[in-house]
Amino acid sequence: MKTRIVQLATLGAALAFALAACGGGDDEAGGGGGEAGGEASGSLTVWAMGTEGEKLSTLAKDFMQKNPGITVKVTPIAWEVAHDKLITSIAGGKTPDVSQMGTTWMGEFAKTGALEEVPDDIDLSGTFEGARNTAIVDGKTYGVPWYVETRVLYYRKDIAEKAGITDPPATWDELKAMAEAMKEKGGAKYGIALAPNNWQELLPFVWQKGGEVVDENGQFTLDTPEVVDALAYEKSFFDEGLTSPSVPEGFDVTQGFIAGTHPMFFSGPWHIGLIEEQGGADLKGKWAIAPMPKEDSGTSFVGGSDLVVFKNANKEAAWKFVDYLMDPATQSKWYETVSDLPALEDAWDQGTLANDDNLQIFREQLKDAKSPPPTPKLEQVAAEAINTEMEKALSGGESAEQAAKSMQEKATSIGSE
Repeated sequence: MKTRIVQLATLGAALAFALAACGGGDDEAGGGGGEAGGEASGSLTVWAMGTEGEKLSTLAKDFMQKNPGITVKVTPIAWEVAHDKLITSIAGGKTPDVSQMGTTWMGEFAKTGALEEVPDDIDLSGTFEGARNTAIVDGKTYGVPWYVETRVLYYRKDIAEKAGITDPPATWDELKAMAEAMKEKGGAKYGIALAPNNWQELLPFVWQKGGEVVDENGQFTLDTPEVVDALAYEKSFFDEGLTSPSVPEGFDVTQGFIAGTHPMFFSGPWHIGLIEEQGGADLKGKWAIAPMPKEDSGTSFVGGSDLVVFKNANKEAAWKFVDYLMDPATQSKWYETVSDLPALEDAWDQGTLANDDNLQIFREQLKDAKSPPPTPKLEQVAAEAINTEMEKALSGGESAEQAAKSMQEKATSIGSE
């Protein structure tokens, strides 16, 4: 999943649903326990979302040719209904065998008791650490990182050069100075495009300052000095007119970047293709990407999707299919099919991935990227506490200290479980 906010069902309902989930599926999907190395046969139902759901059948066909005893049926699911559909499947004990799972959903679904732990013979050591951590809940691994995305800095080289800057910013101070120069000397309307209510943009600043938003007991810690400093730093861009005070309805940062009005922004790998397609030959050579600027660290946000197996699955066949999807050659082929960045680092040494300088910057950033905490109420807290209080501080005049205090009060009221 290109990590997005989805309204969560209450955990109490999810836990109730879990009782049905453990009761076993139909005869076709059921198949007893076992691990990836067992004798595998029978049929598999696999749910996948968005473009992945539309294209995964191409890999399933290859898998079935190599494993003629297994039949794989891929069911495409729209992201907008995927969460509720998965909850409903748990309630009725009719889960798929394998499903794609948004990384920010892992905490919630692991708590239902409906997911299998990843067996020991599925080797995750070659995946990026930040991606591995998305599937670890209470010290147990409930999913396999499938594909990843992280955020880097996109910037207009030509506008920077006009402003007298030849290198991308390496620190927070340099990012601020570059935004000022882009506006004052480079002729841009703003220095950077930041969103006043995007928790995924705020979290890297918190991590870069050395902070966390959840403690070792799983409780939210949103009023720490590090969170206040991150808010104050981001707020300074708004206070000084270096970014737009709000995001107009229908605003497309890609077009602002191409037009030169918004010459810097943070985003994931999908923007490479958008800029190349929409900017065309006129923009070629005039833009670049760079790793996150550092404060105490240069940590970025890691998202993407995991693969999970349900307790009432045909487990031997399910884990065999997951293991196939984690093969370096398969992950490289998957990138060529849908442009999803591999969670397995060895896959980056093959094909287009190995020869694209921009993609290799994402590879380096993934070595310093963290996932949000796998707490069941994360997305509810993000939507109802972090985003709303961010906006009051960044574009509404509230202090960073007051915003952080209000975030914590709301998060405490919502809870983490």
